[in-house]
Amino acid sequence: MYSIDDKQYPCSTSLTMKYIGGKWKAVILIHLIEKKRYSELRKECKVITERTLSLQLKEMEEDGLITRTVHTSKPPLRVEYELTEFGVTLIPLLKAIAQWGTETAEKNKRIKVAE
Repeated sequence: MYSIDDKQYPCSTSLTMKYIGGKWKAVILIHLIEKKRYSELRKECKVITERTLSLQLKEMEEDGLITRTVHTSKPPLRVEYELTEFGVTLIPLLKAIAQWGTETAEKNKRIKVAE
């Protein structure tokens, strides 16, 4: 049993899913393997609404997976996101998930690759 802020997680898998679970977190995190400006992230994650992207980024920042840096030195304002040291530990897992998805898409005739 694991606990974070009085919330219980019955096993290590549920604890892991707290950090990367849901429809978009793993997608966003894999795009942040390299530091990205917010506008770059929006372009790469077109199917995610701006509100959802903002909420997920805030949640992952609170969880310590990413950092948000605001550059105000010169207009226009620039916001960048990158993985923290803790977030970097997820890279092998994220790459394994992506590889599994690629292999599954190649093997499963029902899955069509959209352009």
